[in-house]
Amino acid sequence: MLIAFSVAPSGTGRADGSVHDAVAAAVAVVRASGLPHRTTSMFTEVEGEWDEVFDVVKRATEAVLPFGSRVSLVLKADIRPGHTGEIDGKVERLEQALDAAENASAGTED
Repeated sequence: MLIAFSVAPSGTGRADGSVHDAVAAAVAVVRASGLPHRTTSMFTEVEGEWDEVFDVVKRATEAVLPFGSRVSLVLKADIRPGHTGEIDGKVERLEQALDAAENASAGTED
């Protein structure tokens, strides 16, 4: 399964509204998990079995708790039993489709 999640505190008391220290604490949990993962500017993706992925999300959320009076968690899951390596595989198939479409359109321009 793939999980994309974003966790951030609110009620931090910071004038600039920044949450980077809290997010860093969450991402440190993900990195320490040893599971395949990727962090972007908006979400962190983690791949693994149901229990291990949700354990990481729970611990990452708990790591953010000390940074504010409450925590917001946004989560999206792709549950596809029997498939692994999808954190990269999905992106690779997308790039192949884009390349194929580009090559097809380049071949029709005369």
